[in-house]
Amino acid sequence: MASEAPTTTEYIQHHLQNLVFGKLPVGFERDSSSEALTSDAWVLAENQVEVAEMGLWAIHLDSIVWSIGLGAIFCWIFRSAALKATVGTPSGLVNFIEMIIEFIDASVKDSFHGKNRMVAPLGLTVFVWIFLMNLMDLIPVDLIPEMLTYVGVKYQKIVPSTDPNVTMGMALSVFCLMLFYSLKLKGIDFLKELTLHPFEPPKKGWAVIFAPLLILVNFFMEFVSLLAKPFSLGLRLFGNMYAGEMIFILIATMLAGSAGAGYLGGIQGSSTEANFVVWIPIFALTIAILSLNLKGKISTKNTVLAVASLLLFGGGIFALGGGAIQWAWAVFHILVVTLQAYIFMVLTVVYVSMAHETH
Repeated sequence: MASEAPTTTEYIQHHLQNLVFGKLPVGFERDSSSEALTSDAWVLAENQVEVAEMGLWAIHLDSIVWSIGLGAIFCWIFRSAALKATVGTPSGLVNFIEMIIEFIDASVKDSFHGKNRMVAPLGLTVFVWIFLMNLMDLIPVDLIPEMLTYVGVKYQKIVPSTDPNVTMGMALSVFCLMLFYSLKLKGIDFLKELTLHPFEPPKKGWAVIFAPLLILVNFFMEFVSLLAKPFSLGLRLFGNMYAGEMIFILIATMLAGSAGAGYLGGIQGSSTEANFVVWIPIFALTIAILSLNLKGKISTKNTVLAVASLLLFGGGIFALGGGAIQWAWAVFHILVVTLQAYIFMVLTVVYVSMAHETH
């Protein structure tokens, strides 16, 4: 039997829920079972209540899988380009990869003035990996989650950078690198930076009695400033990508809610399964038409007319309006996706550079 379309609130909550695996305590009553658990159990969360009950013993499986998968894709693409590289003039993929490497190399040279062979590869890895994570936000919000429901996966968030666990994990990794190089290269001088700046304690005269107080004030100010770096780094990326994802979801909620009003939608009905069956072929045809346009086989005018006709045929004027707004926001969001990856990379290099500098 076809399921009823979710309400706006249910739709948003569903798309913001991760696929969570965690431990539920003994005695907990699950919605899918009429009996309480007789022992602690590691299960997939079925709702927000179970996620909250799991507490810290919760693992976001989708964030982990997509992060690792995109990292593997990054390694595969760059390895493929390295194998194809020759002494001649680069072209295609090799040329594109060389452009990225030269861009990152120039950015690192502008921000890092020490000597460390790891910094440039670190900047390249951070930029490309985060860019790929952010790029997932351009995939239609319902496409992959809806497909996975047919194999029993109830929740799925495919944009790892909208998960604060991922962004803060990367930020804390950068923070650990800062501490490592600060202690390795500066030693006791690192402690002096935390206690003797910005106010230098007096070393002679009666004012020396205020030295311990100034040291405490310096340590408090520098320690707070030090801790602010990973938090600002991680939360900046999370906040911007989360807001972008929310806008995509809200646009889909406002204008795609009536996507079954077109000819095909009227035939299939308004259930979730029916709408999915309608829009999968339309999405595939749209991608095919856009691909032909990129290859020069269809003019831009005919491409716009064909895509607009598909949207009108499948969902009526609401789908056409929703598709246009989604497209406009996606074009703008490409800038956000790239800019956020670049900002995270630059700040990573700057923070590591600060650990190499001595006062």
